[in-house]
Amino acid sequence: MTIPIPKNESRRLKVLWQYDVLDTVPEEVFDDLTELAAYICEAPVALICLVDEDRQWFKSRVGVTIKETARDISFCAHAILRQGLFIVPDATKDPRFRNNPLVTGPQKIRFYAGAPLITPDGQALGTLCVLDKKPRSLRPQQEQALRVLAHHVVSQLELRRHARELQQVRVNRREQQSELGRAKAEIVRLRQKLTRFEKMKRPGTLARARR
Repeated sequence: MTIPIPKNESRRLKVLWQYDVLDTVPEEVFDDLTELAAYICEAPVALICLVDEDRQWFKSRVGVTIKETARDISFCAHAILRQGLFIVPDATKDPRFRNNPLVTGPQKIRFYAGAPLITPDGQALGTLCVLDKKPRSLRPQQEQALRVLAHHVVSQLELRRHARELQQVRVNRREQQSELGRAKAEIVRLRQKLTRFEKMKRPGTLARARR
């Protein structure tokens, strides 16, 4: 299958990797948002999906056990190409997906709705999406809820990144303070050595030293 690639793909991937979230352990705040999306949209499957270079990885998942799939069969790879919701009412009738192994295989995906996870600088990292094994649609209130929840996912990713950056700043500060302490100690040692040397250079000290 041909993977749809965003025009800003290199920049998008760079931003995604800066969040340092791929392959991290489950986190309750993201699981809560995924479960809420599944509940509101009355869907058996909900995912927080991050689209990497050649795979889609699930930060959180409801209704599936797999942690990732190849990008070339990903519905989310299409969803990140747009700003709004990407909805596939019946994948068997959509030429982009009717031969997709996620549709023809045991997963039997029929319905997909994904809200892109758009960062403050406009990069789509992935989606918050819901899936079903039967053709269907979302009510307007459900569509709006999915958009709002996707926004909250991005907010949590931002908070997570800022917390990590703040921790790194603290680590760097401690290392700088430790290095400064070592430098001060070395300066004191050199001063003491210089003082002893200066005393040795005094005439009286040299005379006594020769006796």
